[in-house]
Amino acid sequence: MENLVYLIVIALALGGLGIVGLFWSIRSNQFSDMNGAANRILYDDDIGSAPKAGIK
Repeated sequence: MENLVYLIVIALALGGLGIVGLFWSIRSNQFSDMNGAANRILYDDDIGSAPKAGIK
């Protein structure tokens, strides 16, 4: 029975750690540009560059 108490305390601590991490990421603007990375893959940065050696 005392094992259950330890598991509940560990579960609450991990849940609290997850919530703290979520609020930290929101406060540090990790979610400020949700579409930027999704759209960035569509643009070719190598336009006009010299071809690489060994590629035919």
